[in-house]
Amino acid sequence: MTTLDREQNRATAGARDGARPLPLAAALPMALAAGVALLAAFPPYGRWALAPVGVALLAAATHRRRLRAGAGLGFLTGVTLFAPLLEWTNLHTGYLPWLLLSLLQAGYLALLGAAGAWVSPLADRWRWGWSALTGLLWVGQEALRDRTPFGGFPWGRLAFSQDASPLLRLAALGGAPLVTFAVAFTGGLLLTAAWRDWRRPAGQWRPVAAVAAALAALLAAAGGVPTGVRGGGDTVTVAIVQGNVPRLGLDFNAQREAVLNNHVGATLKLAAEVTAGTRQRPDLVVWPENSSDIDPLRNPDAGQRISQAADAVGAPILVGAVLLGPGAGQVRNAGLLWRPGTGADLAQLYTKRHPVPFAEYIPLRRIARMVSAEVDRVRSDFVPGERAGVLDTGTVTVGDVICFEVAYDGLVRDTVTGGGQLLVVQTNNATFDVAEARQQLAMVRLRAVEHGRAALMASTVGVSGFVSPDGRVDGATGFNTAEVVVRQMRLGDGSTPATRAGVWPEVALAALAVAALAGAAVLRRRREVAPG
Repeated sequence: MTTLDREQNRATAGARDGARPLPLAAALPMALAAGVALLAAFPPYGRWALAPVGVALLAAATHRRRLRAGAGLGFLTGVTLFAPLLEWTNLHTGYLPWLLLSLLQAGYLALLGAAGAWVSPLADRWRWGWSALTGLLWVGQEALRDRTPFGGFPWGRLAFSQDASPLLRLAALGGAPLVTFAVAFTGGLLLTAAWRDWRRPAGQWRPVAAVAAALAALLAAAGGVPTGVRGGGDTVTVAIVQGNVPRLGLDFNAQREAVLNNHVGATLKLAAEVTAGTRQRPDLVVWPENSSDIDPLRNPDAGQRISQAADAVGAPILVGAVLLGPGAGQVRNAGLLWRPGTGADLAQLYTKRHPVPFAEYIPLRRIARMVSAEVDRVRSDFVPGERAGVLDTGTVTVGDVICFEVAYDGLVRDTVTGGGQLLVVQTNNATFDVAEARQQLAMVRLRAVEHGRAALMASTVGVSGFVSPDGRVDGATGFNTAEVVVRQMRLGDGSTPATRAGVWPEVALAALAVAALAGAAVLRRRREVAPG
């Protein structure tokens, strides 16, 4: 008997309380539809309400399946989600890195599908706990994916699809893990309402009404969570300089002098407007990641150009710089404060703590080269920094993270617990596209709510913008444009419950997911040894 035959037999077999696995002919398109729904929830589509629908579809497809079938269905959902979601990774590096990354991420949803199949006996026995089981398994899957391998890749977390959702406010209580749990919990509620024999009498609608009431209560409670922390009324004026690049692509590095000149020129124009009285003088100017790929500490011309801009505008500039060293063949991706009159302030230097594997450094280079010669594009490995990005500009203490670091909970949290009053994300999207930039801005919105801090994202090419502590975006720029945006930002002090709790909400939820897997093992064992 083939696996397909066994699955079809299981689909027609009776089960506790009338619950039956769906026929594979229905489960396969449902797994595919789950990936499509999840994809549509993320920017640039932004249909956040479809995320719980995708969760429900995958859970329904894998319910009461064998582990291999559950894993296969989860993998199908994962490929459908991640291949288009991460399409921006192939724009300038070819198809192989994009394909490998997409398949790797889909593998974690395969584990999730297998886990959903494994806990089916618990879901059958504890029907109203199905939603909690679904939420726990999603948090556990993301906790694993966010950390493995080589430090993990948190892109595509359910929480990052909720930038315009009432559920976003839950980030202030438990960060991204709690938002993910709420989204998946909602999906589990939808499944609880739908998984029943609709041929039975009209009483079937009472549980559906109960689920609808639970959903309404969840959304209302989430929408009522307060955002922001005390700020004492202090404000600072901040300018984002988006200088743009001559052309998009990996070869923007070959244009590094032009990129630096673009940011200098835009800042000089801002200074002229300040002198003319048409713009307010900023307390801080933020340049994006890679705005000076010429090391300004070793290249006098580059340093002189940045000093010219800082002196003209009369404010410190947070420069995104590539610095040589500390060793031979090594470089650092840094945020460096450049003060008017005195130049580089080496005491206020942040080095990116989480360089991107296979992009900023090559792990296992010899083996990686066997897979693709493209790894040799990375000639010098970026080395990680050792301390959080907490920089004192004189008027504000900035919590700085660089590019993909905004996706990692602990890296952002460290800047706030270290005293950051304002969150800054310096990024370079010149090697990607507008979809990637908008996905990243959604993460900034979550971080602002999570830590009760005003935030901004400064990009070389866009999208740049300011974010208030309730997650609203102001002054968003276009993509592949040169723009300067100036706004007043309110400083934050104190901490949200999420900041104080740190990693513990995720630890607790992931531990409960493990307990659920263990409980399902016990229940399965009891059924195997039951007489008859």
